[in-house]
Amino acid sequence: MLRKLLFRQAPRAHRFLSTQSTLPLLSKCSVFSYCSSSRPEIPPSNSIEHLEDQPTNTITIDRSGLYSAPEHSHEPSTDSELVKHLKGIIKFRGGPISVAEYMEEVLTNPKAGFYINRDIFGAEGDFIISPEVSQMFGEMVGVWAMCLWEQMGQPKRVNLVELGPGRGTLMADLLRGASKFKNFTESLHIHMVECSPALQKLQHQSLKCMDEENTSEGVDKRSLSTLAGTPVSWHATLEQVPFGLPTIIIAHEFYDALPVHQFQRGSRGWCEKMIDVTEDSSFRFVLSPQPTPATLYLMKRCKWAVPKEVEKLNQIEVCPKAMDLTSTLAKRIGVDRGGALIIDYGLNGVVSDSLQAIRKHKFVNILDNPGSADLSAYVDFASIKHSAEEASDDVSVHGPITQSQFLGSLGINFRVEALLQNCTDEQAEALRTGYWRLVGDGEAPFWEGPEEQVPIGMGIRYMAMAIVNKKQGIPIPFQ
Repeated sequence: MLRKLLFRQAPRAHRFLSTQSTLPLLSKCSVFSYCSSSRPEIPPSNSIEHLEDQPTNTITIDRSGLYSAPEHSHEPSTDSELVKHLKGIIKFRGGPISVAEYMEEVLTNPKAGFYINRDIFGAEGDFIISPEVSQMFGEMVGVWAMCLWEQMGQPKRVNLVELGPGRGTLMADLLRGASKFKNFTESLHIHMVECSPALQKLQHQSLKCMDEENTSEGVDKRSLSTLAGTPVSWHATLEQVPFGLPTIIIAHEFYDALPVHQFQRGSRGWCEKMIDVTEDSSFRFVLSPQPTPATLYLMKRCKWAVPKEVEKLNQIEVCPKAMDLTSTLAKRIGVDRGGALIIDYGLNGVVSDSLQAIRKHKFVNILDNPGSADLSAYVDFASIKHSAEEASDDVSVHGPITQSQFLGSLGINFRVEALLQNCTDEQAEALRTGYWRLVGDGEAPFWEGPEEQVPIGMGIRYMAMAIVNKKQGIPIPFQ
């Protein structure tokens, strides 16, 4: 699940919206009622008190409302550095943090985040993603990119951007497959949006990059992928990718790792789920006593939904960063031309309670040993579509369609047949297994090996969506 480290922000002080400021807005969403606090407000004089006998610039602060940790024990703590950091944030705030902030810290904390300092992909990692299953996945994505390039009129210079590239396997397979199409590969400048130093090194190796040292002052060192003679640059955020050129963006298993806010319907209406520390110093879920900043995104998501779609739900997940990222993509594509391909697992509608933790290919408790498991959530494709369409009148959104439909229309069936013509029995078995995982649904019917290793198809569960400049027409294979 990729990764996805696009909009890492420094921790901000937790702010609740005042009930007075939000109620006029909330009343416009007739389907919902929202939680409100029944606790009396603390008079300002109890919070900050000027002392008459002291200089005028001296104040005292009442900290009685802050979280008080249990009595100090002289026994060594078994908490990891990330757990200590999370508890420190909650203690400093004097209250719980959102699920989204917890998720962001767990995945991308600069020192202890799950994605930052390890290789998390493949059989030895925590999960397997499509590019690691078969070379055919990256090759088919390359076919899609070349078709889009042709629809743009075969521009001489193009930015090819991948968000959260993992090991770099997808891009490497794309370049190998496209290496014979010189006009296409010679137009490319590859931009890898990745802030994990460990993964950047793996990507550098996968793309077989050579670094060119420039002697001129003010000129950065650049890398060249020997797979297709293509320049490669790395960036921590999408905003660092240069503007002004047609841009093709690939986001495969990227959106699912963007932090989500969870809301739960209760007796007081919709309340945001938060994470707090118990008296015995373990993490627990609590409900916010009043509307939070993310409530505005919940209202927006509700506005896009059919009322009956929401009335039956007791929980809703919203992803503000997915909405904001999509707006950024759409605006760039509307101005510079090009398109974005988003492939992920999710729903074409409101997402309820999908947040999950995976450690060593097994599901674990979300609050168990944070930083040791991957956290991800279903992607709300309907929200992506609405976000793009609201951000720019110059783009069109196509899909979602299933990954099976996407790969099948691009010719994966013909590709696997061609590869099977010249391979060993072991390679043939790997090809059939990989093919099923990419386009199949459920357990592979042909499997004769150990039951615990039966290939599971991802073809229906994963979906593909494209955002393109309207002037380019409908992209393949969404016609």
